[in-house]
Amino acid sequence: MAAGPVKTHLLTVSALITFAVDQISKLAVVHGLGLIDRGEIDVLPPYLNFRMAWNYGINFGLLAGESDIMRWLLIAVALAISIWVWLWIRRAGYGPVAQISAGLLVGGALGNVVDRLRYGAVADFLNMSCCGIENPFAFNVADIAIFAGALGLVLFAGKGGSHPRNGRKG
Repeated sequence: MAAGPVKTHLLTVSALITFAVDQISKLAVVHGLGLIDRGEIDVLPPYLNFRMAWNYGINFGLLAGESDIMRWLLIAVALAISIWVWLWIRRAGYGPVAQISAGLLVGGALGNVVDRLRYGAVADFLNMSCCGIENPFAFNVADIAIFAGALGLVLFAGKGGSHPRNGRKG
């Protein structure tokens, strides 16, 4: 007998917390500290700086275009991926680590969707450099969550990950 869909409480909580932390950090830094007007704030140079950047594309500005078509296409893709990941994890019955990873990805993606709806682009502000290597790119909490969530899904829900039905016939 195959197991039915699992409850997605951890996915939901992880997504909500990720979304909230992303949006609160953007409000606090971009608007609260006035980064939107100041452009840059050195926090712990060169390790942590705030640099205002508007990302019209995906990571590192790939597929960037200020057209409304690209904006709405990226919103649609992010929503479609979020829904697909949510349904996949729910139906497959993955455990807690995979659910948290999925929540990180979904919460981050939705955080960036809100930016695209609000500003027309994603608000990036974190800039980190180290060891003589100057990083020219800025990112945000949502980007970190999306990366960590995707990595977690590869490790814990991928082919070699822990699936509750592995080893069962059915």
